Amino acid sequence: MLDLRTPWTRDEEGHIPGAVVVEHTVMLWRMDPLSPSRIPDGPGHDDLVITVCNEGFSSSLAARDLRELGFSRATDLAGGFRAWAAAGLPVEPRPTRYIT
Repeated sequence: MLDLRTPWTRDEEGHIPGAVVVEHTVMLWRMDPLSPSRIPDGPGHDDLVITVCNEGFSSSLAARDLRELGFSRATDLAGGFRAWAAAGLPVEPRPTRYIT
């Protein structure tokens, strides 16, 4: 799961346990298997990749872009982080991992 939310939103609202924080502006070149700056242990093309934003709008575009890079199972979290939190799912104060 890739958390694309802004730092001020993440810091105030919390984090999904196990989600990887990656700035939306660097997501594509950090995920692209052909990029020299790719995340070393990033997901493969057949892995499920779920993008998350505040309410599910920009994450759907990010998932589309990842599918164009070959991540056939890329999708987004419907309703975003706020729907996750409203459903009473786990939220923690700090992220597990940041990708810069």
